[in-house]
Formats: sequence, C-alpha cells, structure tokens
Amino acid sequence: MGTGSVRALALALAVFLACSGIAVVTAQETERIEGSAGDVLEDNPVGRLKVYVYDLPSKYNKKLLKKDPRCLNHMFAAEIFMHRFLLSSAVRTFNPEEADWFYTPVYTTCDLTPKGLPLPFKSPRMMRSAIQLIATNWPYWNRSEGADHFFVTPHDFGACFHYQEEKAIGRGILPLLQRATLVQTFGQKNHVCLKDGSITIPPYAPPQKMQTHLIPADTPRSIFVYFRGLFYDTGNDPEGGYYARGARASVWENFKNNPLFDISTDHPPTYYEDMQRSVFCLCPLGWAPWSPRLVEAVVFGCIPVIIADDIVLPFADAIPWEEIGVFVAEEDVPQLDSILTSIPTDVVLRKQRLLANPSMKQAMLFPQPAQPGDAFHQILNGLARKLPHGSNVFLKPGERVLNWTAGPPGDLKPW
Repeated sequence: MGTGSVRALALALAVFLACSGIAVVTAQETERIEGSAGDVLEDNPVGRLKVYVYDLPSKYNKKLLKKDPRCLNHMFAAEIFMHRFLLSSAVRTFNPEEADWFYTPVYTTCDLTPKGLPLPFKSPRMMRSAIQLIATNWPYWNRSEGADHFFVTPHDFGACFHYQEEKAIGRGILPLLQRATLVQTFGQKNHVCLKDGSITIPPYAPPQKMQTHLIPADTPRSIFVYFRGLFYDTGNDPEGGYYARGARASVWENFKNNPLFDISTDHPPTYYEDMQRSVFCLCPLGWAPWSPRLVEAVVFGCIPVIIADDIVLPFADAIPWEEIGVFVAEEDVPQLDSILTSIPTDVVLRKQRLLANPSMKQAMLFPQPAQPGDAFHQILNGLARKLPHGSNVFLKPGERVLNWTAGPPGDLKPW
C-alpha cells in the first residue's frame, strides 16, 4: 500500500470513527456471552469447595512485602492479593480434615532486584523451603505429595522461575510442584513451563488506578491501533531477535511511520485514556507471552490484538478470546495493517459489545475488596471444576513419587 493511499485510509477511518460513532459502544450497548462460556463466567464458587490456608512464618510472605512494598503494584502481585482474599473468603475452612484444597501463601516474586524484577535464583529456593516446612509440620502434603495443593506462581514462566525463556526451559518446573495445581500467568501450548491441569490467570493490573482514568463511554475511538512499550531490549538482548522473538521489532520497523498506528516507547500520563480512544490495542509477547496490556485492553474496551503464537489465555473456558480479540501469528506481523483494516465493521462492533459487558472486565481484575465474578472467583471456579479429586490423588501408605533431590544444584541450596 502506497503512502498516499495509507494516509487517505487513515483520514477516512478517523472521520468515519469520530463522526459516525460506529466504533463507539456505550455502557448500554453490551452483549452477553452465549452458551456455556457465559454460564461459567457467572458461576459462584461458594459452597462448591473448601480451602485450607497454611499459616506460614511471615518470612515467606508478609515480611517480604514489608521489606519491599513495590510488590503490591507490580504485575506479579496476584500471589499477594490471592492470599489476602482467601484469608477472609467464604470458602476458607479452619479444619484441614474437611478441605478440598490446600493453599501455601509464599510470595516467590516479592524478593526483588533494585530494578524491581524477581530474583530468579531465590524463587525456587523459597518455594522448596515452604514445601519442606508444610511437609514436616502437617500430614496433608505427604498423603498426596501436593496433588490436592495449589500454588500461585505468577512468574514470567510460572514455576520455571526465570524471565528468559531459554533459562526457564533449562530449569523446568520445580520438581516438587509436579503433582500440584499451578495457578499462573504463563501459558503456552506444548511448553515445558506449563503442566497439564494448570489454571492460567491474568496478571495483576491496579483496579483502583484504572478506575480513576475512566473517560465517558461515548468518547469516539479515533485511534485505530495503539501500543506503548519496548520494541527492543538492548540491555538483555543486545544482538536483537531474541526479545519477543522479533515480533515487537517487526511492529516498529513496519509501522513506525504508518498513520494508522500510534506506537511508541513513550509511556504518557494519558496512557489509559488513550487506550479508551483506540479501536485496537496491540498485545505482543515480550520476554514471556503475557503482559498486563491484555487486562488493560479488556477493561478499557479496546480490542486486543494478540501476537504470541500458541499462547494459553486467562480463564479460556469462561472468556471467548476468539470472539473478543484478534489473533495475529508472529510471522504475519508485517501484514498487520491489512489484517486489521480488512475486519468487517459488524465484527468490530460485536467484539466491542462483548468487551463492554461488565462481567468480562470483572473477570480480569483482582479488586480490593473482592467482588462477585472477579479473578479471585474465576480461580476458585477453576479449582471447583477439578473436584471431586480422582483416585490417583492420594498415595498408598509408604508410596513416594517426587524426587526431593532433583533439579539444578543452585535450586537445592537453603533459602
């Protein structure tokens, strides 16, 4: 497409969107998800399961948070807020004999570098230490070796505990967690760091902060494609091509001068408002396939353009991602403009109506206090659907499956 025709298309789209209001969905113009997905999204888990919360020494959770309050605001904070939610939840039981699930509150992403990143060598040691503690002080881990336990592991690559994929794959999932259910942000099909039965959740994005940036629902969406973030990570990937598997670099090189694309590394104070003025929001992979942009796009009604091959998305049995988003293969990024401009208007409108459904937004958030249908409840729904436990959950007397000495030597050091 020539420069002149691109500019003409951009002008036509801007006039079309701003004047006709065709890509603006008001709060009243919503659409409920049809079929089982809509029913699952609105399920109430209370009464369907009981969770016992282990009372661990504060060095595994509260002391870490007191030492570094940044943990409350970063994208890994789901582990903290899930703990707080369960302490006062109606599904909590103080009698472990009647529990369906056991939860170990350990904040593995709250031991941070000066730049605010989780220390990859400390996370597995911390988790091993917590498991050794519960296995020693309570009988419930040993009877199942964790098969009726769940852990929140919101690291870049889940329980592989590293932000770089190659190193995460080399480490693999912590061996002691092989039988447990992992509740994690990372999800990619056929990947070493995603085990069967895991529950994929959204990353944490601050609900109260986003609430303060809401603009009128009838504001025209005059930005066609929006993205703010890194295209290259020269500090960790100086030669290029490894970060985001080159997808972000391709976005920049192909569309930095395209008037349909409002893309930049700048992060303006109007970031949230700009997403609410946009039709499409790019959600490309970075070091991991997921990022808070997915949450932000859904909350602000901006159609997420998901560029992350084989990604497993949050609560996929409840949220119809194919209906609300656009999936673009990493190798097709150079055709992104033609892909998005060729989507029929009625398809765009329906995606916006679905995104305007409050239950869709609620399912992506960890609000304080918790609210019906939010991400906390979607996690509990996922756990409830795994009940009753199968006969293979509980081991025979004296039976052992896990190898306590397996794993990289560095992970076996005391924490």
